[in-house]
Amino acid sequence: MKITFECPDKINGLMTMVIEPADYQEKVEKTLKDYRKKAQVPGFRPGQVPMGMIKRQYGTAVKVEEVNRLISEKLYGYIQENKIQMLGEPLPNEEKQKPQDFEKEGDLEFVFDIAVAPEMKAELSAKDKLTYYDIKVDDKLVDDQVQMYASQAGEFKPAEVFSGNDTITGDLRQLDKDGNTLEGGITTEGAMVMPAYIKDEEQRKLFDGAKPGDIITFNPKKAYPNNDAEVAALLKVQKDDVKDLEADFSYQITEIRHFQPAEVNQALFDRVFGEGTVKDEKEFRQKIAETLKPQLQGNSDYKFLMDLRAYVEKKVGDVTFPEALLKRVMIQNNKDKGADYVEKNFEGSIRELKWHLIKEQLVAANDIKVEEDDLKAIAKDAIRQQFAQYGMSNVPDDILENYAAEQMKKRENVEGFVDRAIDQKLIEKLKTVVKLTTKEVSLEDFNKMMQEK
Repeated sequence: MKITFECPDKINGLMTMVIEPADYQEKVEKTLKDYRKKAQVPGFRPGQVPMGMIKRQYGTAVKVEEVNRLISEKLYGYIQENKIQMLGEPLPNEEKQKPQDFEKEGDLEFVFDIAVAPEMKAELSAKDKLTYYDIKVDDKLVDDQVQMYASQAGEFKPAEVFSGNDTITGDLRQLDKDGNTLEGGITTEGAMVMPAYIKDEEQRKLFDGAKPGDIITFNPKKAYPNNDAEVAALLKVQKDDVKDLEADFSYQITEIRHFQPAEVNQALFDRVFGEGTVKDEKEFRQKIAETLKPQLQGNSDYKFLMDLRAYVEKKVGDVTFPEALLKRVMIQNNKDKGADYVEKNFEGSIRELKWHLIKEQLVAANDIKVEEDDLKAIAKDAIRQQFAQYGMSNVPDDILENYAAEQMKKRENVEGFVDRAIDQKLIEKLKTVVKLTTKEVSLEDFNKMMQEK
């Protein structure tokens, strides 16, 4: 086999592979002999079918399969051995690749276009200066978290008079133009209304001071303008049924429920952090601050990585990519979406590709490696955060381990965990490499900075 590789502009590579009969004949003959042993042809005993018949029936297909195997093996082997940083997959050259006749003996020539990563140098040292924004855990943040935990542990209680965010339950009856119950009209029992979410102010005010037993006349279509789905859900009918509905409805209130957050006491402390972990409100607030700090650090780390990316991309400068070839690769990988999709998303893809190549260099330069324990830690942390969203901050480690083990069984999850582990390790390492200025900011100011991005 002969392989040549040309890349005069260092980004558009051309690989030519000449496969000679000696490269595949032995393997093809062996495969055909195996076919002959197993072939069952009427009139011949097993293993006695003439080889000529086997070759006529299977020879070309076996040859094609073996040649394709050789192409894949030798092409990628050459790429790896010669340390060519290939982008995407090799594509047949549209001009030089000639049709191959596999039924004839002789050499077979294959010509591939190969997109090569442009040369660039992404280096960082103590000469590079970056700011790390440390989000301060202040009283307001802790207050908000206390309120969230109290709300999660709260409950609805019967109320005598409607106020604020109370929920009202009652029976709805469609009225005619004279204000009487419409015979055959829409009737809905147990309809639930939260007046705080009614869009129309006039309709919302109808519920002020309402009590169980009161009958209120209101118009659902006015209450929820341009939202037939909301009206249909309230009336428990199909969306099409309310398309032309303009009628008023009587609403007899059967129940008002007021949401009461849980008291900030020992029961709440035990619910959030486990029995006996904290003894009073001061310890509760301190423990909340401790749990908030790593969560906020994740936000700070993310901004650091984004700032680092912008800094290094600017330092590397403009980079020339084999755009025409990469567009062909993208079209090949997005056959169901077409050329318009590729054209629309190409610029963004190139930006991401540049960052990917930069990050690869930074990972290699800083000897970043990801072990299985790193992936498990990432999986457990992700699950821990999910539980925390529901106010469960004291989930036993064995439960986290079981959930993590299940997540690790899915390949797409593992790929995501690998990316996150690399980012985490890269962030921690590069904090010690560059000259870092730490600036303490409030969460409000931090969020403003992120919105400006």
